[in-house]
Amino acid sequence: MDGLIRIREAVAVEGRYDKNTLSQVVDTLILETGGFQIFKDPDRMALLRRAAEKRGLIVLTDSDGAGFMIRSRIKGAIPGACLKHAYIPDLPGKERRKRRPGKEGKLGVEGMSPQVLEQALRRAGATVLEEGSEPTGAVPPLTKADLMAAGLSGGPDSARRRQDLLRRLDLPEHVTANALLAILNTCYTRQEALALLAPAAE
Repeated sequence: MDGLIRIREAVAVEGRYDKNTLSQVVDTLILETGGFQIFKDPDRMALLRRAAEKRGLIVLTDSDGAGFMIRSRIKGAIPGACLKHAYIPDLPGKERRKRRPGKEGKLGVEGMSPQVLEQALRRAGATVLEEGSEPTGAVPPLTKADLMAAGLSGGPDSARRRQDLLRRLDLPEHVTANALLAILNTCYTRQEALALLAPAAE
């Protein structure tokens, strides 16, 4: 397979090994659920939701019971119009780094070949981008210093200003400064993010 395929949608996977495998196949934003952490981490779910709203989200979890529970949690929290579902086949085996197979003895996302992963994404309806459109990652991301400059972090009035911005963005009030930074960097262009920060700095 030559070159990465570039798609518009972000992709949600369970963990970092899945992310590493998928990043060798596709050029897009890949977000981890942290396995079952997605059930108790509102920041992570807020990031998935905003990515889904801005660019669409493809859910790509393992084919075992745990993978389907995670998929179901995301499906219950994010509008269906923003979601696409990619499924890997049931293949017996274990990943090379593991000493023994998972409970159900099935290969997960990290154990799939690039061809299988590409087919799964294409079957899910991934929007393949033309070469030269919407470059990803070329622009430097916002940093904590940008949040501080906008008065959203490290200042006496930061918490209130951050709450104002979260309300404007329809995000949960408990989203932390770090999670807000991740949302601004992954779901908006740098120009859009700076425009959102400008009123907070006034």
